[in-house]
Amino acid sequence: MNNIIFNQITVLFLIMIVGYIAKKRNIINSAVNKGFTELLLNITLPFMIVASFNFKFSRTMLVNAKNLFIISIVIYMVFIYIGGILYNRYDIGTKRVLWFITVFSNCGFMGYPIIESIYGKTGVFYTAIFNIPFNVLIWTVGVSIFTGEKDLKAFKKVLFNPGIISVAIGLIIFMFSIKLPQPIYKTLDIIGSMTTPISMLLVGAMLADVEIKDVFSGISIYYGVFVRLILIPLIVLFVLKWIGYNDMFLAIPVLIMAMPAAANTAIFAEKYNGDTSVASRSVFLSTILSGITIPLIMFLL
Repeated sequence: MNNIIFNQITVLFLIMIVGYIAKKRNIINSAVNKGFTELLLNITLPFMIVASFNFKFSRTMLVNAKNLFIISIVIYMVFIYIGGILYNRYDIGTKRVLWFITVFSNCGFMGYPIIESIYGKTGVFYTAIFNIPFNVLIWTVGVSIFTGEKDLKAFKKVLFNPGIISVAIGLIIFMFSIKLPQPIYKTLDIIGSMTTPISMLLVGAMLADVEIKDVFSGISIYYGVFVRLILIPLIVLFVLKWIGYNDMFLAIPVLIMAMPAAANTAIFAEKYNGDTSVASRSVFLSTILSGITIPLIMFLL
């Protein structure tokens, strides 16, 4: 089982390398990158989520999903608070970036593919529930971290976020045991299966935009990356283990929290006048190092 998981994670990182090379050779340019991102966020990922809810209603699955949802809310609330006090020694620009990456992992571009590669559609089902708070908080708390203000307009983005809409549709299908016609389900499934290769190609392409020589400077980034990749998943692992969680219901929260910095950290920093250099370097360094830390976390699980 460990060899299978290791091989699956290795494949994902090899696809990332292909994306990196393709961007360096300008096969994936800025226009293609933007198009892939829109395709992923608005079509392939929502389709994969909806397809993953195509189960006959089960009270056990509903209770498990509810428990994961509650765990997710508690985890985010705790680390929003902790992130606000961990980086007070740094300048405000650096603090905002490190606070953001402490709270928000790359649960979309990398989280879903890795969970699907290990646990299949059942894993995607539970991960979609677990990620609901992420989709809400990143457009509210995430914006506030960079601006220092509450953005009421962000709630509109939350309500019409494709991730939230796809989960809502999926829940209706699951709750009422709606049997999707085979052509519709196969369409959702086939297009949804494109999420994994596209997402990893995108991550690789994003990494290609960072100047390697600048990545490894600055102790503050190493501190933030250590918190993101090691400290947070270990805390979640030991607390949930102590409570009594195991198997998939332990692995999903731990692995989602073990993902590198959210891919849109740099986008938020650019949009809300944050430190884009620290943001880009944090994403790059955490993503590269996650190739080592994720298998280690899997070993602990």
